[in-house]
Amino acid sequence: MTTPALTGLSPNQGPTAGGTTVTLTGTNLGDVTTVRFGTTAAAFTIVSATQIAATAPPGSVGPVQVTATSPGGTSGGLAFYYVALPVLTGVSPGQGPTAGGTAVTLTGSNFSQVTTVRFGTTTAAFSVLSATQINSIAPSAPAGSPGPAQVTVTSPGGTSGGLAYYYVALPVLTGVSPGQGPIAGGAAVTLTGANLLNATSVRFGTTAAAYSVVSATQITATAPLGSTGFAQVTVITPGGTSGGVGYQYVALPVLTGVSPGEGPTAGGTTVTLTGTNLGDVSAVRFGTTAAAFSVVSATQITATAPTGSAGAVQVTVISAGGTSAGLTYTRIQLPSI
Repeated sequence: MTTPALTGLSPNQGPTAGGTTVTLTGTNLGDVTTVRFGTTAAAFTIVSATQIAATAPPGSVGPVQVTATSPGGTSGGLAFYYVALPVLTGVSPGQGPTAGGTAVTLTGSNFSQVTTVRFGTTTAAFSVLSATQINSIAPSAPAGSPGPAQVTVTSPGGTSGGLAYYYVALPVLTGVSPGQGPIAGGAAVTLTGANLLNATSVRFGTTAAAYSVVSATQITATAPLGSTGFAQVTVITPGGTSGGVGYQYVALPVLTGVSPGEGPTAGGTTVTLTGTNLGDVSAVRFGTTAAAFSVVSATQITATAPTGSAGAVQVTVISAGGTSAGLTYTRIQLPSI
């Protein structure tokens, strides 16, 4: 009888739990009666005189010699490597946008021979850094839908248990109220929209603002210092950055002239107010009394002095930019006839 000879094993590695179908190739295999992985006999089927299909039995991490025995003797051995099951213990960060692209660090053990990383059923790009760490890029969520996906890693040792990675919907900003405020900042602003619950930052232009998440549809923020003009307000969450909604920074109004500077206590005098940044004025006051007015331009307002007691009062104008410093207007008690 001729001794069997083994020339190849495919694959030549598998999990310690066994079960891998291994193709043995060689010569004189038609009369083989036993296939062993190390000292453990394996189930097998003779395909031909040059091929056997065997099922790897359970084993311990490391190499074993695979041999085939027939009445003609026992072949020389070829190495089959038992590989430990990969274990996944951490996914960081644990959430990201439905569009994918987040750099995710996977931690665990037995990663050296990992061949596949999956987020749910979707394969992901990855790089094995060590036996305990993998860097991966989260793929896009199935159908762009938010929700959890189980992250797993696969090696010749098998597929790890899964850990959840949460796909977060893109935040949507639909309203900013009020839509304007002073360049000095400090205005309380309500932001409305959708998917705002996990907000990590609110920005007015490029400047971060203090804020508080009220609900998935509302955030309250304090406008930071800004410059005259419009700034785009955005909200950032693990789901990404919202589109911007405009917020207008308004300069503080300045009064430089009140003409005439006096009038009767009965009111009714048409008073011309001059200054700068008057285009957005929303109120004119003589002391604490509101006056009817008309904005002529950014440098001029005409107001009608209200009734009041004799004496001097401070005339001020108010806009979203704040309240101007006051200029004196004197009410005169006219002699009775």
